[in-house]
Amino acid sequence: MTEDTKTNTETTEAVPEHEHTVDTLPSLEEQIRTLEQKAAEHHDAWLRAKAETENMRRRAQEDIAKAHKFGIEKFAGELLAVKDSLEAALASEKQTVEDLRGGVELTLKQLVSAFEKSGLKEVSPAGEKFDPNQHQAMGMVEAEQEPNTVVHVLQKGYLIAERVLRPALVMVAKGKDA
Repeated sequence: MTEDTKTNTETTEAVPEHEHTVDTLPSLEEQIRTLEQKAAEHHDAWLRAKAETENMRRRAQEDIAKAHKFGIEKFAGELLAVKDSLEAALASEKQTVEDLRGGVELTLKQLVSAFEKSGLKEVSPAGEKFDPNQHQAMGMVEAEQEPNTVVHVLQKGYLIAERVLRPALVMVAKGKDA
């Protein structure tokens, strides 16, 4: 080794390693600026997410309000045909009993069709076991049928989407006393 090489090697070896890394680290001010910038970006993203969430909540509330307000629209539209038929029957001055009966039967068919399209189901439980969830017992009668069996339906019940809208009013068979 030459003298110059030896001196350079010694000089290089003599410089502590941490002095090289100190020059490459950003200054404290630069670090603070970078962190503040990242914090501002995160805060902005949070504000945007919060605003979007609030907008979604508001839109969902508006949709719910519209569903409540206009939810019956389809059913009401179906009932208009029933009303039109009834008005037409009343507008005709000279009708026979047979014509009137035929018109009432057609109107009833329109009403039943409107119920079916809207998910309204009739409950007429004659001969079935009494179900307190769908039937309302008006009384008990002596009958040849099994105890707790519906003997007579006084008024039909109705379900809408498997939920009781109106329970069927029924008479139920008594148990036979021994």
